Amino acid sequence: MSPQWTVPQLIQQAIKARQQSYSPYSQFAVGAALLSTSGKIYRGCNIENSSYGLTICAERVAIGKAVSEGDRQFSQIVITTQRELLVPPCGACLQVLNEFVPHDFEIILASSTSHFEHYFLHDFLPRPFSFDSHVK
Repeated sequence: MSPQWTVPQLIQQAIKARQQSYSPYSQFAVGAALLSTSGKIYRGCNIENSSYGLTICAERVAIGKAVSEGDRQFSQIVITTQRELLVPPCGACLQVLNEFVPHDFEIILASSTSHFEHYFLHDFLPRPFSFDSHVK
C-alpha cells in the first residue's frame, strides 16, 4: 500500500463514492476506492439501470476511470456497502480486476472504518479466465 493512504482513509474514500450511488431499484449502494501504485485513488459507485443487465458495478466504474486516464497498475481496492454483512465483488468485477492486477491483489471489504476484512483476488477468483498469450 502507498504510505500516503491508511486503510481507514481508503475506506472513507469508498464511502464518499458510495454516497454518489445511483441505486433506485435495489437500494443497495456500493462504493469503491481503487488505489494505483502511484498513490492516486479512483473512486466509483454502482450505477443502476431499469434494464438490470446494463447496471455497472462500483468496482468497474473505478477501474474504467483509472484506465481511461492511463493508469493500469493498482495496489488495492476497498469496496463498501451500507450493510454490516461484507459483500465481495461479483464475478464480472473479479474478472475485470484480473485483467489488470496480480492474483495476490488486495481487496478490502468494509461497512465502516472499524468493520473491514482483507482478502486477495485469488480468494474470490481462484481460476480466472485468461488467454495464454495475454500479458498484463
